[in-house]
Amino acid sequence: MDDGLQGKTALVTGAARRIGAAIARRLHAAGANVMLHYRGADANAAALESELNAARAGSAAKVKADLLAPIAPKALVGATVDRFGGLDLLVNNASTFYPTAIGTIEAGHWEELMGSNLRAPLFLSQEAAPELAKQRGAIVNIADIHAERPMKGYAVYSIAKAGLAAMTRALALELGPAVRVNAVAPGAIAWPEDGQFPPPERGRIVSTTPLARLGKPEEIAQAVHFLATATFVTGQVLAVDGGRSVFL
Repeated sequence: MDDGLQGKTALVTGAARRIGAAIARRLHAAGANVMLHYRGADANAAALESELNAARAGSAAKVKADLLAPIAPKALVGATVDRFGGLDLLVNNASTFYPTAIGTIEAGHWEELMGSNLRAPLFLSQEAAPELAKQRGAIVNIADIHAERPMKGYAVYSIAKAGLAAMTRALALELGPAVRVNAVAPGAIAWPEDGQFPPPERGRIVSTTPLARLGKPEEIAQAVHFLATATFVTGQVLAVDGGRSVFL
């Protein structure tokens, strides 16, 4: 793997499991030190921290925080800078995902889904921006193909991810030329673990994906790595979806 991130420091939110863990592993393998943010997956975060440090001593640390807490952005950036001496890359990966049918939406749904998918990335990016600017660094947001074409039954989530895509473009203008800001928009990568998509729906989704398969978390991590090191790319939202957004 190339050394484009050798000696750099990345903060990855929601890094303990699934796509976040794959991103952390990929960036670490490319030479980066990694701060692993997590909220509740204590055992997973500890295991990943140990795994990365076993591969390269002192190269990973973990920090627990609820991203909806007002103090979280300052705490996360501060912990990263204190531990590794700077910050070169912020990956806004943490997300909440569940359906909100029209007629059932409550204020709490709005606060949670908008908070995790849009508000937290904005305020964390704002807090990180001065440190990233020092390093001519980058932000990579994890959006969703349904930011462009909403998913039926998931109105608030789709709205929040649309906001994240718009935020990506806005911050590219606001923070350039010192900081690049891009996003990856996954398609179907890893099914939710709470059974939101029953087998027939899963089959339908795969059958309407031109590459005819589910994506892998490692394929999202590959795209994040690309955007982290693509020095003349900013303000872009890259779909990594097996072509599904072509069909939608």
